[in-house]
Amino acid sequence: MTDVETVRPAEGAGSVAVGSRRAWLGLGVLLLPVLLVSMDISVLFLAMPTLTVDLDPSAAQQLWILDIYGFLIAGLLITMGNLGDRIGRRNILLAGATVFGIASVLAAFAPTAGVLIAARALMGIGGATLLPSSLALISSLFPDARERAAAIGVWTAFFAGGSAVGPIIGGLLLHHFWWGSVFLINLPVLLILLAFGPFLLPEHRAGVLGPLDLPSVALSIGGILPVVYAIKHAASEGIDAASVVIGLIGVAVLFVFVRRQRGLAEPLLDLRLFGRAQFSVAIGSSLVGMMSLAALSYLTSIYLQSVTGRDPLAAALLGIPMAVAVFICSMSGARVGRWIGVRATFVLALLASAVGNLMLLGVGVDSGIGWYLAGSTIAGIGYGLAFTLVSDVAVSSVPPERAGSAVGISETSFELGNALGLALLGSLAALVFRSGGDYASTLGETIQGADDARTHSAQASFVDGMHVATTVGAGLLVLMAIVAWVATRRPARAG
Repeated sequence: MTDVETVRPAEGAGSVAVGSRRAWLGLGVLLLPVLLVSMDISVLFLAMPTLTVDLDPSAAQQLWILDIYGFLIAGLLITMGNLGDRIGRRNILLAGATVFGIASVLAAFAPTAGVLIAARALMGIGGATLLPSSLALISSLFPDARERAAAIGVWTAFFAGGSAVGPIIGGLLLHHFWWGSVFLINLPVLLILLAFGPFLLPEHRAGVLGPLDLPSVALSIGGILPVVYAIKHAASEGIDAASVVIGLIGVAVLFVFVRRQRGLAEPLLDLRLFGRAQFSVAIGSSLVGMMSLAALSYLTSIYLQSVTGRDPLAAALLGIPMAVAVFICSMSGARVGRWIGVRATFVLALLASAVGNLMLLGVGVDSGIGWYLAGSTIAGIGYGLAFTLVSDVAVSSVPPERAGSAVGISETSFELGNALGLALLGSLAALVFRSGGDYASTLGETIQGADDARTHSAQASFVDGMHVATTVGAGLLVLMAIVAWVATRRPARAG
């Protein structure tokens, strides 16, 4: 084989031969699952109105269909990263792709909302293996620091851009096929990964590690899910004893989880990393950024269809400017960081995202598409610049021996932020909508068979809810920008 170099394997790994051409081909294969995992977070946004008609899910089930995928990914990312170190990163990548493919078929042909929720949960388990393994394998493919930095930039752009591209792909598919097609599109992509991955991707296993702490895994999931359920239950049914009790149980479990991490020699989540200002700013930026982006994408997808009356394809086409802005700026974010400094870039990116969200205040029931296009594009520029810096800053702000844990936490913050955006800001929008009149749980249910006056009133109430949610998202972005400016005034402590 020509154009091949031998890379010194990590302890416990076999001999790995990679070269420039093969490495970039391997990166191309790795980008496929990254795009799928991030795209599948948002691909259902445009499919929800059609899916609702076929499966008739309740308001709570609709949120679970959207949320369970991201929350299981967030809860299992660090676990799956640790598991990959033990059984091999390529092995777990290919195993996860297989699970993801099987779950996609189950989701596509789900006969009920309950089956679809279960399929989405299984997709989340499979997806949790794909992200940490794919990013970790880049280090094996690219031993040269400059090439490795470029490859990570491309990886980040596909990860950040996938969430923006999801609604567009969904709109194109829904224009020609039924809602299950948004899941079946995963299969050819996964088949390419399974066919070429064993030949293009090196295997990598770390050295001797302690046993995986299964109680920590159970505590993390057992704490997150009850809290989110309580929030969604309160949003759809009102605050009652059940939501309060379940929420308190979740908080208590998370408290036990944090206490356990502090006492472990090899914790699932290394909390000491958050004592570093740069690391905390990077994680906070990705968490808040994804929260606001998820809410903006979800609510505007409903607005474009159920308020302006556009079909899924027309709604998807209006999302292209934002998707392009996110992707291009993700590719150039590191370069901007070198020009004006990482601190200034974070602040600029967060403020641009906030301005874009606030511009949606110009959107109304009968007008405002221009405000949507301008606002979403400006927000996309900010999101793209911020997200591309997160992984690099998170890793560079900690010692090398903690880099693996830092990567797992940064990816978790992306996924958790997306799910929290749907659960918290989405629920806030629902509360405002339902307080505007005697409406059904969702806008789609309310306007079915309603007269013109009731339809217009419900649409106006939904727009009010969207305005409140995106304004709160903008406020969180501004607050994070202030934190970033203040917290990083002094260099991070070494060690």
